[in-house]
Amino acid sequence: MDYVIVVAAGSGERLGAGIPKALVEIGGAPMLAWSLRTIDRCARVRGVVIAAPAGHEDAIRQAIPIGLRVSVTIVAGGSSRQRSVRAALAAVPDDATAVAVHDAARPLVTAAVFDAVFDALAEVAGAMAASPVADTLKRADEHGAIAHTVDRAGLWRAETPQAFRADVLRSAFADADDDELDRSTDDASMVEARGATVLLIDSRTPNLKVTTPADAVIAASLLRMGG
Repeated sequence: MDYVIVVAAGSGERLGAGIPKALVEIGGAPMLAWSLRTIDRCARVRGVVIAAPAGHEDAIRQAIPIGLRVSVTIVAGGSSRQRSVRAALAAVPDDATAVAVHDAARPLVTAAVFDAVFDALAEVAGAMAASPVADTLKRADEHGAIAHTVDRAGLWRAETPQAFRADVLRSAFADADDDELDRSTDDASMVEARGATVLLIDSRTPNLKVTTPADAVIAASLLRMGG
């Protein structure tokens, strides 16, 4: 039985919208709604747990599309991304066999990507959407000058969803201390740190994270075009 955690607790400060990021309208619907509709098309997913900004649970509930097949549970998120994931993970039923974590700020995600990361768990403990780095990378020194050019061969840009066998993800969070919860920026890094294999799955289609107003414009345009 597969579940998805949707992390929707971001403040959206860099978007300048004055409301939580997941509630910002993109292409005619709240950003959160796009991911939920996509997840609902994944027949293998039984339910979704949303980590909402504390105090905005009712607004998040109103952003959920009507008529979803999957069950939806809302919990208050924490002070960091990983604390929000931990709160949501506690609400995932004990009999879940696999759990994917997805950021509501990635509204362009496809059902095919969810299926691919879940399918990979037949062979490995975890799998995550990612895209090969195409840009030339520079490392700066303390003065902002180029220290050297980074070889991009084998480098990938981390995305979501990131899926894991449920017992592996639960174990990683049970073992994590406060420092790790505050400094980790994704779930794969926590699972990797405990020696488990996490497979990279090429997302192939645009799966950008909406962070700035410019990102929102691009995402809205792609959504209007059908992604």
